[in-house]
Amino acid sequence: MAEKKPSPKTAARPAGAPLEAAAQASTDAPRFRAATLSHRKPTRFRWRPDGPGRAALARSLDLPRIDGFSFIGEILPEGRSDFVLKARLQADVTQSCVVTLAPVPAKIDEEISRRFLSDWQPPETEEFEIPEDDSQEALPEEIDIAEVAREALALALPPWPRAEGAELGEAVYAPPGETPLTDEALKPFAGLAGLLKKDDKPGGASGSGSAD
Repeated sequence: MAEKKPSPKTAARPAGAPLEAAAQASTDAPRFRAATLSHRKPTRFRWRPDGPGRAALARSLDLPRIDGFSFIGEILPEGRSDFVLKARLQADVTQSCVVTLAPVPAKIDEEISRRFLSDWQPPETEEFEIPEDDSQEALPEEIDIAEVAREALALALPPWPRAEGAELGEAVYAPPGETPLTDEALKPFAGLAGLLKKDDKPGGASGSGSAD
């Protein structure tokens, strides 16, 4: 009996290979070694991940889904050993409402700029002034376009997505085993505080009198 050979589709991924790695590999995000980047002309790139790639990107940012994603730009030489990355980020994403967890769609369209400096040094102290140009960073051995795009998307996302009509509820706190006090429960005490303040005024009924 002839030995059954694995189909090309089965042999494409080794047994036991994680699905996450397979999804990321299908995105074909370009990587550029800094040592091989041109110092005479721009290095252009284009990254439009497929469905599995967008799903992996969404999971890395804790997003329900990403329906569309495009990161197109170029890496330009600057000076003798530095580079500037300029790109346009466009994405159709879905976030979770911070109040109800309902899906909240968002459209992102941002111009991205990153400066990779060969002589960049991190601050030596914990307390330092934030520079006006916060796009500067050290030139890495390899520029990973997928990672640059992921960080750019994370910064571009609305920080407090809220579904239409959703309102922040009343926050109440109490020690374990005790009933928390709400604004409604505190209303009678607010009225009592008002009476006490009134009585403390000069000439009030409960004001202190002079001793005989």
